[in-house]
Amino acid sequence: MELAHSLLLNEDALAQITEAKRPVFIFEWLRFLDKVLVAANKVDVKEKQKKLVEQLTGLISSAPGPPTRKLLAKNLATLYSIGDTFTVFQTLDKCNDIIKSKDDTPAYLPTKLAAVACVGAFYDKMGRMLGSSFPDTINNLLKALKSAESQGRGEILLSLQKVLSGLGGAAASCHRDIYKNARSLLTDRSMAVRCMVAKCLLELQNEAVFMWTTELENIATLCFKALEGSNYGVRVAVAKLLGTVMATALMPKQAAVMRQNVKRATLEEVLELMATGFLRGGSGFLKSGGEMLKGGGSVSREVRVGVTQAYVVFVTTLGGQWLERNFATFLSHVLDLVSHPRATQTHVEAVYSRRCVSFMLRATLGGLLGEKAQIAAGKEICQAISKQMRAVEAVVNDISGENKAGAADVSASQHVMVCALKELGSLVQSLSATASPLIQEPSIGLLETVTSVLLHPSMAARLAAAWCLRCVAVALPYQLTPLLDRCAERINNLKSSPEAVSGYSFAMAALLGGVHQCPLGIPHSKGKLVVSIAEDLLRTAAQNSRLSLQRTQAGWLLLGALMTLGPSLVRYHLPKMLLLWRNVFPRSQKELEAEKARGDSFTWQVTLEGRAGALCAMRSFVAHCPELLTEDVIRRLMTPIECAMTMMSHVPAITKVHGAHLKASAAMVRLRLYDILALLPPKTYEGSFNALLRELVAEFTLTDNSANTTTSLLRSLCHYDDSVLMGSWLQETDHKSIEDQLQPNSASGSGALEHDPSSIYLRVPVGEAIPGPLPLGVSVIDASVALFGVVFPHVSFKHRLQMLDHFAECIKQAKGVRQQAVQLNIFTAVLSALKGLAENKSTLGPEEVRKSALALVMGALDNPNPILRCAAGEALGRMAQVVGEATFIARMAQTSFDKLKSARDVVSRTGHSLALGCLHRYVGGIGSGQHLKTSVSILLALAQDGSSHEVQTWALHSLALIVDSSGPMYRGYVEPTLSLVLTLLLTVPPSHTEVHQCLGRCLGALITTVGPELQGNGATISTIRSSCLVGCAIMQDHSDSLVQAAAISCLQQLHMFAPRHVNLSSLVPCLCVHLCSSHLLLRRAAVACLRQLAQREAAEVCEYAMSLAKRAGDSNTTINLNITETGLEGVLFGMLDRETDRKLCSDIHDTLGHMLSSLAVEKLSHWLKLCKDVLAATTDVGGAVTFEVEKDEEDSEKKDEMDDDTMFTGLGEDDKSKPSVAPRWVTRVFAADCLCRIILLCENADKTHFDLAAARSAQVKNPKGDLLVLHLSDLIRMAFMAATDHSNQLRMAGLQALEDIIKKFASVPEPEFPGHVILEQYQANVGAALRPAFSPDTPSDITAKACQVCSTWIGSGVVSDLNDLRRVHNLLVSSLDKVQAGKGSSSQLYSESATTMEKLAVLKAWAEVYVVAMKIKKEAESKPAKPLRSGEEDEDEDDLGADVLPPDSLITLVQPELPSLSRLWLAMLRDYALLTLPAEFSSQLPSEGGAFYTPETIDTARLHYRSSWAPVLHAVALWLSSTGFGADEEKEEASSAPSKVPSLPQGSPSTIKTFEESVKDRMHLMLGVSIEFLCFPRPEEPIEHVMSCLRALCTLLECPCAKTHIAEDQLLAVELLNVLHRLLLTRDPPAVQLQVTAVVQETIRAAQDHLQRRRTSKGKEEEGEKDSQSIQGEGGDTGELVPGKSLVFAAMELLVFILVRHLPQLNTRVKESPSHVPLRPQRLPEESARLVANTVSILAELPSLCSPAGSMTILPTVLFLITGVLRETALKTSDNSVPLPVSAALQGIKTIITSPLARAESNQTQWTGLVRSSLASVLEYSQPDESRPDTDEVSMLTAITLFLLSASSELVGVTVLQKGCMERFKNGLNSSDPGVQARCYQLLLSVFQHSSRALSTPYIHALAPLMVEKLKAVERKRPGTAAELQAVQEGIRVLENLVSMGEEQNRVQLLALLVPTLISYLLGENAISSAPQVSKGLHDFALQNLMRIGPLYPAAFKIVIGAAPELKTRLESAIRANQASSKAKAAARQAQPTVQAAPTIKLKTNFF
Repeated sequence: MELAHSLLLNEDALAQITEAKRPVFIFEWLRFLDKVLVAANKVDVKEKQKKLVEQLTGLISSAPGPPTRKLLAKNLATLYSIGDTFTVFQTLDKCNDIIKSKDDTPAYLPTKLAAVACVGAFYDKMGRMLGSSFPDTINNLLKALKSAESQGRGEILLSLQKVLSGLGGAAASCHRDIYKNARSLLTDRSMAVRCMVAKCLLELQNEAVFMWTTELENIATLCFKALEGSNYGVRVAVAKLLGTVMATALMPKQAAVMRQNVKRATLEEVLELMATGFLRGGSGFLKSGGEMLKGGGSVSREVRVGVTQAYVVFVTTLGGQWLERNFATFLSHVLDLVSHPRATQTHVEAVYSRRCVSFMLRATLGGLLGEKAQIAAGKEICQAISKQMRAVEAVVNDISGENKAGAADVSASQHVMVCALKELGSLVQSLSATASPLIQEPSIGLLETVTSVLLHPSMAARLAAAWCLRCVAVALPYQLTPLLDRCAERINNLKSSPEAVSGYSFAMAALLGGVHQCPLGIPHSKGKLVVSIAEDLLRTAAQNSRLSLQRTQAGWLLLGALMTLGPSLVRYHLPKMLLLWRNVFPRSQKELEAEKARGDSFTWQVTLEGRAGALCAMRSFVAHCPELLTEDVIRRLMTPIECAMTMMSHVPAITKVHGAHLKASAAMVRLRLYDILALLPPKTYEGSFNALLRELVAEFTLTDNSANTTTSLLRSLCHYDDSVLMGSWLQETDHKSIEDQLQPNSASGSGALEHDPSSIYLRVPVGEAIPGPLPLGVSVIDASVALFGVVFPHVSFKHRLQMLDHFAECIKQAKGVRQQAVQLNIFTAVLSALKGLAENKSTLGPEEVRKSALALVMGALDNPNPILRCAAGEALGRMAQVVGEATFIARMAQTSFDKLKSARDVVSRTGHSLALGCLHRYVGGIGSGQHLKTSVSILLALAQDGSSHEVQTWALHSLALIVDSSGPMYRGYVEPTLSLVLTLLLTVPPSHTEVHQCLGRCLGALITTVGPELQGNGATISTIRSSCLVGCAIMQDHSDSLVQAAAISCLQQLHMFAPRHVNLSSLVPCLCVHLCSSHLLLRRAAVACLRQLAQREAAEVCEYAMSLAKRAGDSNTTINLNITETGLEGVLFGMLDRETDRKLCSDIHDTLGHMLSSLAVEKLSHWLKLCKDVLAATTDVGGAVTFEVEKDEEDSEKKDEMDDDTMFTGLGEDDKSKPSVAPRWVTRVFAADCLCRIILLCENADKTHFDLAAARSAQVKNPKGDLLVLHLSDLIRMAFMAATDHSNQLRMAGLQALEDIIKKFASVPEPEFPGHVILEQYQANVGAALRPAFSPDTPSDITAKACQVCSTWIGSGVVSDLNDLRRVHNLLVSSLDKVQAGKGSSSQLYSESATTMEKLAVLKAWAEVYVVAMKIKKEAESKPAKPLRSGEEDEDEDDLGADVLPPDSLITLVQPELPSLSRLWLAMLRDYALLTLPAEFSSQLPSEGGAFYTPETIDTARLHYRSSWAPVLHAVALWLSSTGFGADEEKEEASSAPSKVPSLPQGSPSTIKTFEESVKDRMHLMLGVSIEFLCFPRPEEPIEHVMSCLRALCTLLECPCAKTHIAEDQLLAVELLNVLHRLLLTRDPPAVQLQVTAVVQETIRAAQDHLQRRRTSKGKEEEGEKDSQSIQGEGGDTGELVPGKSLVFAAMELLVFILVRHLPQLNTRVKESPSHVPLRPQRLPEESARLVANTVSILAELPSLCSPAGSMTILPTVLFLITGVLRETALKTSDNSVPLPVSAALQGIKTIITSPLARAESNQTQWTGLVRSSLASVLEYSQPDESRPDTDEVSMLTAITLFLLSASSELVGVTVLQKGCMERFKNGLNSSDPGVQARCYQLLLSVFQHSSRALSTPYIHALAPLMVEKLKAVERKRPGTAAELQAVQEGIRVLENLVSMGEEQNRVQLLALLVPTLISYLLGENAISSAPQVSKGLHDFALQNLMRIGPLYPAAFKIVIGAAPELKTRLESAIRANQASSKAKAAARQAQPTVQAAPTIKLKTNFF
């Protein structure tokens, strides 16, 4: 392939490769040439032009395939347009000669076609440059056209189209000729040719004025004829032609108008012409006269569907503005269509016409108009409805009967009503809450109009009105309850009118069915209301025969609708329902028999309808309340159901007697019965299988049915992938809703509400706009087939065999069309049964059953009907899957092999090739491995059969299935398959699109099979890869959109496996072009591919898209692209407004999401602008074109529009580029979500985004840099716009965004005003955004969200001025009043759980504010009283001087509400506690519900409580501890409780309880809630809840009452600690662990205080008390701690866990494990250090809770851990500070050693041993060690000293320890670090001074000499730093103390050591002036000390001085020099000795 990449064709290389590969080589060269010519240097091209032209023209005659000829033509044209043009005419003549040639052989055809293609390409590219030659060329082409076969015709027409487009108006002289010749081909037998003609004429009408003037009617007639018998492609092409021509006739193109004086058609004429097609079809006006008289001949459906599409093209071409201005005319016209008798000759035809009209309205109104224009259109529709209704009422009320024609009008009006109401419903639903102006405006009276139709005489109209009301209620949920009430009232008032009963019950049922789409629901009482109405209707049905039928139907319909409300509501009415159901049916066989004998036809009709209704309600119950289906309920349901089954067998007899009109009612009963049985487990009706199966089989084999009705389920039971064979891909187009009419099975696409009224309350199937149940005849068969599939797996083998044989018999008996119908139904049933078997994992049965089934299936494999063949193949595959035996599968495969080898007819070859594919599909690669080779070889051979494209299609499809299912086993066949695929792609004519689609499937499957290998570089892999890429390129260039979609998905696969090899620079632009395609599947494929690309390479994708936009801007190509400066993102946002397909929209969301994640942070302002533009488009703007925009270019646009109005509106390309519609609300919601995501992404990216000062400085450095904080005003504005919109969903998103903004920016300071934050300036915006959410008519969920934002705002500390805060605070106060109003006070619109949600949100918000307020208050109290601003939370401001607020400002706002709040909070916690009880305690729940929930809504209420209890718990804890458990509010409660909070069930009794009891209750409540939650916090619970809960516990336990409570009940405390331990195991964050230690500390303190109290009180009482155990402490006399009961044990467990978690080295097991590598101790992070410190201090407290014996049990562990912590954390720090854990450990050692327990006699020896071994451990740890260079000696020495001082008695005389201690001190003294020396001297001093001489003496003896030596040495090396000086000073202090400790007689010797040392420190007189500062300091220090010592020991001093005269002289001279210095200095120095230099290392705690 590489050799093909040269400018000239490499002929040597071409000659060397095999014949088969040459076309690929040539194609690859042409592809390369195509890319290179445009980019190449013109000079190079001109040099080689001659040779190139030769090579290319040579290729024309080498019979190139379709893709090759297309590229060849393109390259030749490009070559001439770049290089010299003088040989172009030669080439043109050459082509013309080839075209003229008389050679008609198939071999010469490709050459002819290539020549035709070249001619087209020349004119397309060069147009008028070819000037005068065009008449000959055109004539030549037209001549050839007459004699050409279909491929040739298609190619010639394509060329003509190109000639026309290249020449434009210049070819006017030939226009008529072309028109005449092309016209006749519009009805060509080849569909591809028809498409081509339509496209050619579409090109022609651009310039040929006569087409839309004089020839207009003929064109219309021609198009109608072309639509007859057309396929989808033709319909699209012809509709485009017809619609465009009509639009042009109405508004001609300016250029053409200028040239000729044209008579313009009027709108009426144009619409009239189109209506002809819709109503009369293709027959002309004259011929139809006779038929009209006979009243026969309906319009062919294809014509009607085609014309419908043309209407849409017509309106779309004219544009949104035109539609807005002419909507009234258009509406009345399309509604007239559907009221015309020709459109509604039969019921099914009427339904089809209605579908078409609805499609026209939806496609134009829904897509072209903005929200505002849609509201205007809604008004028009309302007026049309009321006009129709007035006419109907006139007829109905016309008693005299003069108005004979009226009846026909009424029946026609029903169809108008249905269309208008359906569109109105869809309109309102798509507008959602933005439709409120339409509903509220009284002048329109929408609701009145729609409800008036509920009284229409026709059922279809009534149902449509009901559906419309359901849409209104779903769009505007606040209408739901009032509408229900209104209907209920009307039913009660108008009981005597049959229409009213029927209409209003439809409406109520529809509204109930809509409830599930309204999250806020309806009040529970409405259920009771519905039940009472329904009961009343059923009870009174028999009273009045005129109303019996309607009342019966209405009653059951309402009960069925009630069931959709779900189990929580139905539960209450179930017993009544079961009773009603039982009474409808006779009780026994006898009653049944008796019933048959009496009654007339009317009573039977009512009875049957009643039973059908009852069964329907049962079905609804079973479908919607599966939780209520207990064994017992099913048993009671079975009684009426079994009775209904028995009754079925009697019905035929009854219809015989009473007339055939009962058949419909009987069918309805059967339908309902099948439906409910399919939902129940088959085991429940096993006994009735035989009778049931008889009925089912008779149903779908049409035994008693003379019509040839077929089921609609076959499509859905066949595999989705087989759609290419059945043509059902039509379901995946934008025209699905009308194209369904043309499908072959019965009544396809004729769904309508009136076929089954119960569908009005059922859920709408996904993807449908409105439920469309099929006609009863089809529905019954569908239901029987579905039920057959459910029952079949449970039937005995014998019966299976009988049924299969019976099927074969039925098929044999039937003839002709009927046989097809029976066969279709039977196959669907068999497939359904096989699917059921597979799902149940059961087998088909023994040999004879298989044989029978196989015979049935094999017989259909060569049925002429392709759908049956598909079904047979599918059945065969499923059989193989169910039987699952290799021999059986082999037999089936062999049969097909043999058949395929011998058969020559198309039918059996297609059927059996599919059979092979299906076998592989269902048994997978492994199961069918041995047949793989044969299958592949056969299919490859069939795929090459050029004579039949059908065979090729089926063979390739099967091949794709095999490749898919074989996986890696197929790897060996990849190369031959791939080369076949390429060959076919290069040769099969493009008009055979199915073949190309299947080739695409094969290629995709092959790419998947090779998979990741595609990245490799081996020769074979490179070949495979380049073949795949060539294949994709061919398909991308194909004209059919499905083939292009296949190409995209292949490239997507390739990109997944080998991303480097897919060229994005060409792929992305191609995808962007497809985004505007008119084909849904192509748009889907493009977006799916973009989604995958954006995941990895979002930036590149966006760049390439922008470069495409630039290219399109430079060259005036006709790419209709709308990429503007917003790039691809903008286009995708725009698509969200237009697209309705769910998959497509979700892919667009994902694509934008991926782009956002990777690009938003870098291109911040771009993305924010995108979101802002979308959000700024409020509904007030969106007409068809946005007017009120502040930019200049919009003004010029307005001017253009004015010109356009005065002239004819120009429809040039320029109009299309304007954005058609303002973004709709769904898109705006998405944009608001994007905003929140952007904030989150910035947060994760860089903190500078949230720091204004840093952002500004960063921007100065890099002006291009973009930081979020600079866009804050935009963020606020967007959130504000969203939060105050009409649309509720957008308001929610806006409030969410606002909350995020407040949270993230609350603490960002404003650099220009220190002490302020940047959000302060937006107070007004926040207030204004929140206010509307608290208005009375706002839905609860929005108010709840707004409460959350309020509390965030108040608590964020942004606003510090109370008056400013009051604005937002008042909103919360007003909602608190709402909460206090109690239950049921306001008129309820939504369900009780919505009220619960709102009330709880208010309480939660208050709780959060109170928590913040208390925090601020606490901080203020703990701070010194000077104003300073600390952190984000605090509200002081110091720069305002006088305006400084009191620090507890926020609490003053909450204080007044606290009494009521605390009560409400406690009530809420009580509710929550009850609701969290496990299910088995549900009987204990109060029957009337709680303070804020009702028993009916308990399940939904739980969720609301779950999200709001945590802050409330914290708030209550704060309140209880601040008021001493509410002690001070008990007094007032007596007076105020009953009046203030009527809603609390615990209101009044609480006053009677004693204070102790209430404390106990509250403690139980708080601890219960906390422990229940902490036991098992759900993973999805936010960590804030855990923190709130722990903080609450902590706060609670600070309170004395609570401490007593928890200490008295020791098991409770143990339980709490165990739960906390579990929590630590599951939740990681350090904050949680810290909080846990705080709770543990409080618990331990509580226990200590309690023990202390008991001991003191015990001391007061007499000694004879028995209960000594509890006073001793835990462990008693034995010292045993019982796990589970012992608090100490529980605490130890938890604390050890924390320590080992943070210091794993403490765990001895870790060390012993062989894999352990000793780690160097690391510094702990700060949070961990705090944690470890807290833990150690709690550990040290534990022994005090134990008895002496108990303490001995835990002390070894405790000491081991504490010394371990000391070892691991005692590391040197840079600033010599002591790490927190170290100081905690030292403090702990001290606490333990000095504790009174140590003095207990009983365990003296044990204690001594413990102390000694602990000290030994410390000594061991402090041993100098190479591996631990940074151990902190000071901390270790401190620990040793602690032991020596505190436990002297135990340590005296232990020589080993003594030696060790001395060692450590010596090391300390010898340390190189002066700090360590100084500390060592300090510690030694404390040891030397110890009261026990026995301890201190050995140390003095050992260490004093060393000290003296050290101090003496200082004279030679004077200190150089302050630290060294300090060490010397400390040493001297120790010596001085030793002197003072010495006895009198030794004083002289001691002074003889000290004084000379000091004197040696003095400097000489000369030296002193030049000495450094530190040296001077030493001199001064020595001098002062000497002057102090002299007077202290005068005698001894004299002796020492006298002994050494040189000392004396030094001293004297120093004193003299000192006195000589000034007095001031002397005074200053005198003061100095009193201030001792403070030690540099300050310990946090003083240990001594």
